Amino acid sequence: MIIEGFCWRFALVMHPDTKSDASCARLCKPHVFPKSFKHMPELPEVEVTRLSFASRIAGARIEFVMVGKPLRWPLGCESAQLHGQQVRAVRRRGKYLLLDLSEGLLLMHLGMSGSVSFGANLPAPGKHDHFDLVTSLGTLRLHDPRRFGAVVYAAGEADAAAQKLLGRLGVEPLSEAFDALVFHQWLNVRNTAIKPLLLAGHAVVGVGNIYASEALFLAGIRPTTQASRISKPRAARLHHAIQTVLTNAVAKGGSTLRDFSNADGEAGHFQLDAMVYDRAGLPCKVCAAPIKSIRQGQRSTFYCAICQKA
Repeated sequence: MIIEGFCWRFALVMHPDTKSDASCARLCKPHVFPKSFKHMPELPEVEVTRLSFASRIAGARIEFVMVGKPLRWPLGCESAQLHGQQVRAVRRRGKYLLLDLSEGLLLMHLGMSGSVSFGANLPAPGKHDHFDLVTSLGTLRLHDPRRFGAVVYAAGEADAAAQKLLGRLGVEPLSEAFDALVFHQWLNVRNTAIKPLLLAGHAVVGVGNIYASEALFLAGIRPTTQASRISKPRAARLHHAIQTVLTNAVAKGGSTLRDFSNADGEAGHFQLDAMVYDRAGLPCKVCAAPIKSIRQGQRSTFYCAICQKA
């Protein structure tokens, strides 16, 4: 299965005996992928990207900033304002990378086709390299052919510029704040189909198209089911399924990698283990019934009519 437009230059390689995030990142060669189906970076891909450079850029001093062609939103400050600042940490909020600086923070979004690379000896910026953060420990580069990504400066997370992007995001699905009971109460007053509701990200953030389809299959819930009809036990199963699917996706390097293997030579493509996503017409891995595909909100949805009840 081949994805259009993505060249995740960093991939998380988990060795069975490795427990440290910082020690398990390795540089992967960029690839040009033929067209198959379109897929935006979702939460696991952004988290994999974060893990691949966060520990290596922490403590770096910003020496120069290169801003190329306009991205989705402007930087929001003069690039010279960032010179001399220290990168203290890299966090993630939903699909945003947050670079905490000694004064303020940078919010980075990969858009539809973006990728991040970090290294001490990167080549000169190419046609689609639109942002370089040159630091004392290496250059952080955003490569974005479609230019739907962005890098935005904010004085702090409570600043209006940051809140415009982060203020309406739901809770993080892999955090303790994602509570099963609260999740059910939220679903109980929504009359929308559950799949588009998950994609909206208002209750829980980062459950994109692939992972919503997979989590609903794991929970045994049909994507068209009205959210308010989901009982407390079924909501609890969906809560657990969301966390399980996203955790597994991060461990396997996300769903946009190609020619990737871990330290034992095992492939890291989450989509190869997908139960329903992009498997229309193929037999269900549980009951052998053909996987069905429908459109919901202009997005492809995949499910098993036998294993997933309305």
